[in-house]
Parts: sequence; C-alpha cells; structure tokens
Amino acid sequence: PTAAALQWLTPEQTAGGDFPFLFTQSQAVLARTWIPLQDSPGIRFTYNATIHCPANLMAVMSAENDTTLHNDGAYTFKMPQAVPSYLMALAVGNLKFHSYDHRSGVYAEPVTIEKAAYEFEDMPKMIAAAEELYGPYAWGRYDVLVLPPSFPFGGMENPRLTFATPTILAGDRSLVALVAHELAHSWSGNLVTNATWDDFWLNEGFTVYFETRIMEKLYGKEYADMLTVLSKGELENTIKELGPTNKDSHLYLDLKGRDPDDGMSDIAYEKGRFFLTTIEEAVGRNRWDDFLKKYFAEHAFQSITTEMFLEYLNKELIKDDKALAEKININAWVYGPGLPANCPAVTSTALKIAEDDAKAFIAGTKTPEQIDSKNWNTHQWLSFLRALPENISVDQMVALDKQFHFTASNNSEIKCDWLLLVIHSKYKAGYAALEDFLCHVGRRKFVKPLYEAMILTDDGKEMALKIYSKARAGYHPVTTQTIDEILNYQTK
Repeated sequence: PTAAALQWLTPEQTAGGDFPFLFTQSQAVLARTWIPLQDSPGIRFTYNATIHCPANLMAVMSAENDTTLHNDGAYTFKMPQAVPSYLMALAVGNLKFHSYDHRSGVYAEPVTIEKAAYEFEDMPKMIAAAEELYGPYAWGRYDVLVLPPSFPFGGMENPRLTFATPTILAGDRSLVALVAHELAHSWSGNLVTNATWDDFWLNEGFTVYFETRIMEKLYGKEYADMLTVLSKGELENTIKELGPTNKDSHLYLDLKGRDPDDGMSDIAYEKGRFFLTTIEEAVGRNRWDDFLKKYFAEHAFQSITTEMFLEYLNKELIKDDKALAEKININAWVYGPGLPANCPAVTSTALKIAEDDAKAFIAGTKTPEQIDSKNWNTHQWLSFLRALPENISVDQMVALDKQFHFTASNNSEIKCDWLLLVIHSKYKAGYAALEDFLCHVGRRKFVKPLYEAMILTDDGKEMALKIYSKARAGYHPVTTQTIDEILNYQTK
C-alpha cells in the first residue's frame, strides 16, 4: 500500500466512477518499491508475470497483452525482450480495448474509449512513419492506455503499452505529438537506453528529435516548426530559471546523491533535441539519418553512456574531422551550461501572427472581436496566451474571456496557460475553474507551475494550501512530493 510507484484509486478518482483502479509509475527509481530488483537503467531483464484481480477488471502490463477481459481475473504476461527496471509497468481497471490494426490499439475506461479511439486514429500512420525513418519497430504491438487524471506525466513509454494522460484528449487531435513522442521511445530509450540517469538526455533528447521528425512527416514542416518554436521558448525559460552557469543545464548531468527526478527537466528533452538538430544541420539530413538508423540497429537492447555515444559519433560520423567537430561544438552542448551560440534558429509564421495579435490587443490597437482566430489550432492559442504579460488587467481578462471562453476551455494545455494569467491578474471569475482543474488533473507539468504562481502572494498561498488540501489525495506520489516541497506542506 505504501509503494511509491503504485497509485490505488478509489472509484471516485476514475473517469467512470464505478470501479477502483491501480497503475504503476516506475521511472526513475520507483520500481524497487513494488518489485525486489536491481533498479538501474544499466541493467536489463526479460520477465514473466501472473496477476490476479477482481473478475470484472482487466490487468495489462508492459509485456504481451491479449486485449480481452478474463472472467476468472487471472492474467499471465511474458516480456521476451530485455528491458530496464523503470519500464516495468502494470495497470488494473475497468478497461475496454479499441483496435486500429494488427499491431496497434488503445485501452481506456468505457466512458473514455470512444474519445480516445478518435484521438489516436493516426497511430498506425505514426508507426509506419517512424519505421521509414529509423528501421523496424522491434516490440511486436504498440498500444496506448489512457489512464485516470491523476497520472503524473504526459506519457510513459512502457514497452508495448504506452501509458498516457487523459489531458491530451483535446477532441481535435491537436495534442497527439505526445503519442509520437512515446512511440519514438520505442527506439530511443527502450531499444537504446541511458546507462545512468546522468545520461538521461540520450533517452529524451533523441526522442524529442525523433518525435518532431514523425510530426513533420505526417503533418508537414510548418506544423512541426510550431511545436519546435513553443518548445524552444519553454527551454529558454527553464535555462533562465536555473541561471546561466547552473550545471543542471548541462546535457551530461551530475546527480550523485540526488533524486534522478532532478534531472528530468527541459534540458534533457529540448537542449538534447537542439544538439541533435545542430548535428543534422552540420552534416546534412541524409547522412544524419543513415547514422541514426545504424546507431539504433547496432545498440539495440543495450544501455550506453554519454561517453560511449560521443565515441560512436566520432567514429561513425565525424571521423576526426576537426572542422566539423568545431562546427558542431560538442563540448559546449554536452558539458557546458545554457544554450550554445550555434543553437539552430526556428520560426513559425502562424505562431508569429498569434503573438502579434496578443501584443496588438494589449496595446489597444485590436479588440478581441477583431482577432481572426477561427482556424487557430492549440499551438497558435498557446503562442497568443504566452505573449500576454503577467500584469494584464482584470478588464482585459474579462474581454478575452467573453470572446474566447478560456475559463470554460476543455483543452488542458490552453486551460493551464490561461489559469496562470488568472492567478497573476487576480481574475476572480476564474478561481472556481482553477480549483476544479487542480482537483481533477494530476499531471505534474500543469499543477506545478500553477501552485508556484499562487505562492508568490500571501493571498495566493492561502488559496493554494486550501485547494491542495482537497486535491492532494487524488495526486500520484510523484506529484505530491513536488507540490509538498513547493508549499512546504506538512502531512499530519
């Protein structure tokens, strides 16, 4: 009951509200709390498992699943490929399965399955696009499980069975880049794994790069550029918060004596991605793709260190070409702080239009009614909201809400950015929506900045503690550990 990897949900904490639910989150070092094993990403194993659960519930694991309900509540699993401990995963709940084709589908609670099936319909195309880029998918099936709202992350790349947050069910498939990201982990992370958590960027930097290539292949360069521009802005904010010389902004980390979760920031993900984009620009896409395909094939089912990767990079791609090495500037990227000067520039016309409209609104040269937003996607709305200043007035918030109904939005990405403005502007008409959001969403990416924003004022901190006392029981331990520290919250 006290294992930090496990969350036991009451029926009320699920989407359907009728049955209890259990799910695991083993990354980074929580597998040891529910299974006696050597909990290191440098150690890999195969496994068999037998799970017994109530007859009306389904058990699924990061292994071979047969997708059907067993009337006796007994399930057996086999994982024939060697995986590291953080990819051990189990979920039990009232689940339905929707199949897309012979090797992909989605699990969700019955009340969610139809929406989830629509949202992820392009999954078979994503798998095909990924294989075209970097070689055959090595894991048999690729399925997604949509978890209850308390899941602390966007997704978890458990082999054969990605765990996903329901916050990506936007209704318009605008947030499916997360599925592309978790799918890409089937090569970078699951197939070739960071040997230690200091090497975490080898998992995530490669995966964000790969995700972007999948999105570009399916939806075009302009769409992929929108995602990249937004991500670069988030990375720059992270670096600003850390400080210009902070060693936590190096790609290769020093986590000795620390929780590996400390290294799970935008640095590994986005600085890692931009490093790989820098290499691509230096050598050309075709040559880079050939290198990556060979890298994944030759290191399949192995764990490697940063040093091992850099040696392989030099041997197979740079080949002691000093001019090329200088152009890429490897040491600055891997062992230096912040963003090196040769970080690739990226722009998006569509996002610039939204950003300019936000600035025009603040300047008083455009009213909300004059903003032509009828064809905007989620990413354009985020660009608009992020261009608004924290000191926006309540009257301006009222005008925006009247026209665009942000407080009532069901899109979690848009809602979170709007609620940050609600907090900063003290827009009281949004407070009920803020409390409702924090009591029903447990994704750490969203709840962390909202609590951090609230504690900047005495009134806000009081509101944060009041909301958290209601919401905390519905959060996963990964999330409560973070928010407890932010609020200096003491459990009784």
